[in-house]
Amino acid sequence: MTGKAKPKKHTAKEIASKVDAATTNRGGGKAGLADRSGLDKGGHAKLECPLCKTTAPDMKSMQIHHEARHPKIPFDESSLGNLHAGADTSKPKPWVRGSHKK
Repeated sequence: MTGKAKPKKHTAKEIASKVDAATTNRGGGKAGLADRSGLDKGGHAKLECPLCKTTAPDMKSMQIHHEARHPKIPFDESSLGNLHAGADTSKPKPWVRGSHKK
């Protein structure tokens, strides 16, 4: 417990976590929209539902989506669109740090 006249100081761990949160791309907002779409960089979204064009990162997530949103239509893995098929591998991946400021 600090005295009345002593200001509370920030710890090195707290400052480091704030810097990390400010400089790391977490995939949200407009900047993360392109990453999540998976069209350009081979991002988070690998599969696309042929019925509603919703994207999912893996087969299990797509199967859960299909059972919840399209229960009357049978699930067919071969009809799913693979968004990573034409991705440019020379571009940086979305899970790499978004900013290089330190």
